[in-house]
Amino acid sequence: MPDPRRQAKEEPTRPVVFIVDDDMAMREALTDLFRSMKFDAEAFESTVDFLERADLGRHGCLLLDVRLPGISGLDFQAQLERLGNRMPIIFMTGFGDIPMTVRAMKAGAVDFLTKPFKEQDILDAVAAAMERDRSRRRESAQNAAIASLAEQLTPREREVMMAVVRGLMNKQIAYELGISEVTVKLHRGNVMRKMEAHSVADLVRKVELLGDRHRPPVS
Repeated sequence: MPDPRRQAKEEPTRPVVFIVDDDMAMREALTDLFRSMKFDAEAFESTVDFLERADLGRHGCLLLDVRLPGISGLDFQAQLERLGNRMPIIFMTGFGDIPMTVRAMKAGAVDFLTKPFKEQDILDAVAAAMERDRSRRRESAQNAAIASLAEQLTPREREVMMAVVRGLMNKQIAYELGISEVTVKLHRGNVMRKMEAHSVADLVRKVELLGDRHRPPVS
């Protein structure tokens, strides 16, 4: 099975709407609608077909029917989350209820539409999903750039950086690390330069964006 975390090598200029629904008439109608609105649209009759053929690295969103053969749309949402794919999802169903809607929205769905829905409702939902995906991609690119900067730091510079973001003064850092205050100032300058931080506040923001999983380890 292809890895849903894979990224496209070259991102097409137009966003794509992926449609997963076992109703052929619905797939065709939605495909025609989105193509008329200058979106790329690709339709699949099952989640298996979707995982095998879809380029999940593309900018876009997923229209997902709740009731599908095999795994349900809600369970597939959870599966994609476990695999690290965060493509925005809009659910469609002819048999929706409040618990089902609550579960989908709590898990991050953009919208939950009951069939038959108005064209404008689905277009509005897709517009919101596309904006969410754009924001997610900008955030991901920013975090990757900051992580790349942090990789340039030496182990000692990482220690100094983490002490700085804790609010320690140079004298306190020197005492804690067992080095001279002059050496702390040198490392601190290197940290600010390598992290491209314009102020301590900017450095704190960048370290927070790194998160625990990507923050450089302190030796």
